[in-house]
Formats: sequence, structure tokens, C-alpha cells
Amino acid sequence: MKPFSQACENNKVPILDVIRNYFSHAGHVLEIGSGTGQHAVYFAARLPELIWQTSDVPENHAGIMAWIHEAGLRNVSAPLLLDVTSRRWPIAETDGVFSANTAHIMDWPAVRAMFTGVGKVLKPGGYFCLYGPFNFNGQYTSDSNEAFDQMLQERDPDSGLRDFTDLQSQAAHHGLQLVDRHPMPANNFLLVWQKSNA
Repeated sequence: MKPFSQACENNKVPILDVIRNYFSHAGHVLEIGSGTGQHAVYFAARLPELIWQTSDVPENHAGIMAWIHEAGLRNVSAPLLLDVTSRRWPIAETDGVFSANTAHIMDWPAVRAMFTGVGKVLKPGGYFCLYGPFNFNGQYTSDSNEAFDQMLQERDPDSGLRDFTDLQSQAAHHGLQLVDRHPMPANNFLLVWQKSNA
């Protein structure tokens, strides 16, 4: 039985509307933390010109493969075993990187490691699109986000909503320049950085 995320179902259309603008000329996109696999097959079906590379921790691979097999798409690759804290990622380079609802699940060292890895594997001119709930200037954007953050930290004190300023600092440190921050439904944002050509 395939895993299912209602959040993925709810946000896939608005996310696609944004990322197609950045990935339309990308030949290869790495998804960090593919989760159920729903995003991968939905985006790949509507962006047939690119190869969508899934990745996640081992326990999620079977679910991702179930979605891939059912979709029968040639442009979705089986999940890589990707631990963002590893010094060597299982991929040398990619034209684009996408990740949804991961930064608030990881601890902060893992978030930093993700930006380090993206800075290494993303080709110059490529885009990193990061979706999720974020704080700005140390403030929640909604009461529901504040409640969500409290729930996350009660479950795991090292998790929680990340502040945009901290993420931006990590991005800049690894040659990623902010392009835009797109407000999304349900008090989320899609942050977009581009790898410097320098």
C-alpha cells in the first residue's frame, strides 16, 4: 500500500506553479527528502523534459518506489540513500535542487549540512527551491505556525521552524544568492536561491 500525505496533495499544484519557472531548463533535479514520493511523480509527469531524482533515508524508499512503479514514468529515478550530514553525497552534480517540509524536521546541524551539500552539487546558475513554514525576523507568520512549532519541539527539541535570516546566512556562505520568496497557501513559503557563477 502506498504511503499518502494530505499535505502533499494539498500543496502540489501551487508548488508546481512556482518551480516550473526555475526548473523548465533543468535537465536533472535532485529532491532532498522525497517522503512519500507523491511530489516526485506529480512534478515529473508535468515536467517531462527533466529527470527527477528522488532521495531519502532508507525507511522511506519502499513507499517512494510504490509511487514510482504505479506512475510508470521514465523520468523519475529510484531514490538515492541521502543523509545530508554525510561528507560525500551520492550525486556529484545536479541542475536544480528541491526540498519540501524538511528544514523544520531536521536539527540545525543537518540544515546547515544540507546547505553545504547543495552548495557543492548544484551547478552554477542552478536553483535551490525550499518549501515549508518559516519565521521572519524571529516572528511567526500565523498562530497555526506557532502551534505547529510548539508541537514539533515537544516531540523533538532539536526540530522546529527555521528563521529566514538564518537560512539566508547559510545560503550566502555557500554561494547561493536569494532570487525570491514566494508566499504559498497555508502560511508557507517557497524560498528560491541561485548558485553563483563565480
